[in-house]
Amino acid sequence: MNQKDIKDAVIIGAGHNGLVCAYYLAKAGIDVSIYERRSIVGGAAVTEEFHPGFKNSVASYTVSLLNPQIIKDMKLKEYGLHVVKRPISNFLPIDHSNYLKLGGGLERTQAEFRRFSIKDAERLPEYYDRIEAVADVLRDLSISTPPNPKQGIKALLQTAIQAWPIVKKGNQVHKDVYDLFTKSARAFLDSWFENEHVKAAFGFDSIVGNYASPDTPGSAYVLLHHVFGEVDGEKGAWGHAIGGMGAITQAMRQACLDQGVKITTSASVNKVIVKDNKVKGIELENGEIINAHKVISNLNPSLLYKKLIDKEDLDSEFKRNIDGYKSGSGTFRMNVALSELPDFTALPGKEVAEHHQSGIVIAPTLDYMDKAYLDAKRYGWSKLPIVEMLIPSTLDNSLAPEGKHVASLFCQQFSPKLQNGKSWHDYRLEAAETIINTVTEHAPNFKDSIIGSMILSPLDLEEKFGLIGGDIMHGNMTLDQMWAARPLLNYGNYRGPIKSLYMCGSGTHPGGGVTGLPGKNAAREILKDK
Repeated sequence: MNQKDIKDAVIIGAGHNGLVCAYYLAKAGIDVSIYERRSIVGGAAVTEEFHPGFKNSVASYTVSLLNPQIIKDMKLKEYGLHVVKRPISNFLPIDHSNYLKLGGGLERTQAEFRRFSIKDAERLPEYYDRIEAVADVLRDLSISTPPNPKQGIKALLQTAIQAWPIVKKGNQVHKDVYDLFTKSARAFLDSWFENEHVKAAFGFDSIVGNYASPDTPGSAYVLLHHVFGEVDGEKGAWGHAIGGMGAITQAMRQACLDQGVKITTSASVNKVIVKDNKVKGIELENGEIINAHKVISNLNPSLLYKKLIDKEDLDSEFKRNIDGYKSGSGTFRMNVALSELPDFTALPGKEVAEHHQSGIVIAPTLDYMDKAYLDAKRYGWSKLPIVEMLIPSTLDNSLAPEGKHVASLFCQQFSPKLQNGKSWHDYRLEAAETIINTVTEHAPNFKDSIIGSMILSPLDLEEKFGLIGGDIMHGNMTLDQMWAARPLLNYGNYRGPIKSLYMCGSGTHPGGGVTGLPGKNAAREILKDK
């Protein structure tokens, strides 16, 4: 075969990490081609019209974790990316007369907390300082390649280097890191705060994309994972990309094209071709063979190794381990077109207010969250589900007709798979009705204001975006699937068990969210092997 007919590198999947990886490779002089199953790039970070005249970020929904260096390197702002900050982080309606607001500055949050607990308000500054110290550690780890235990002394040296920033921070940070990585969210928050609503305001992050109870050991880490981001230099802030999350990936797409990356959409990959334990390319669903020196997957590791690679090309130990890779966050997603803004009984008004521009979280206590999880395990979903609603049209008038709005309902603790052979396709409308009724209990006009909707059950998310069991993280964010063990121990350095096979998706370190870091880190390792 003529070497000119063999591509340097092909990437499976044009999600945001695939685009980031492609950019850095192309910038280094690598000829890169991306093949995407859908007709649009972006993976789950896309903006689509779901009802005539109404569009939204239909899966991922908010900006914070996207790495600032990636924004700078890819010149995403020059390609049109504009992110606006939420005025406050979250609004939690508690009952018909009470609510809690989180964010808008330390003093404002303290004032809110004082309505519930003077002690909690006084402890808040120290809590923020301690969390930020650990978040700094996480930020350092997130941009590093985890060690590969198979490399012996080299791995030990890498571990020591990566651990040093933790070591030099002192005993208090050591303890906080240990607590956050091992404790349940409830146990961790109980050590700081006394009021149940205050604990819920922070504890909600522990179950986002995490099919678990706030009582599950290790859930405190998921809480931490959601706070290490920033917007325009403000650490821990959350924002909205004007035009929706698709504005991010469309800017990335253009940055890639300008670097010479070739992107082919509506091109589903059927198989990774392997010979003598080395990748040779890919086969598309239409039968076309693409020969390549390197193959890089942006898919959930389970999809890569169980669907695209022949079993005989993997050894028995690896097959057993990948069979044990856990996915399924139990996320249920709805996008709704609204004739008017929700009018909350706890904070009345249909005119745009700061609480409409924040994350609206219906999960008033940790007990509420725990029950939602237990009910999901037993019945499939709770009659009182956890709902986070964003109304991005209050910040971005490009998403809906004048005077109308779009809202995303990002709902947690819906069983990834229903029991007794039941299918989400048969129960999605019933579950959606439960979600709508839950919001309507707090905002009585909500149900009647809905003029169109898009319903995405865990199974819909799997079929549409490749998110197994609705898992937005591409694999559970548990300690056995983190850092050097993400996705599997010995394969945490973005390399697969087959030579010249790499992974660059959220199933690799540092995990889920629209960070771009798995893509950037993977590109660095691929270039080392050049």
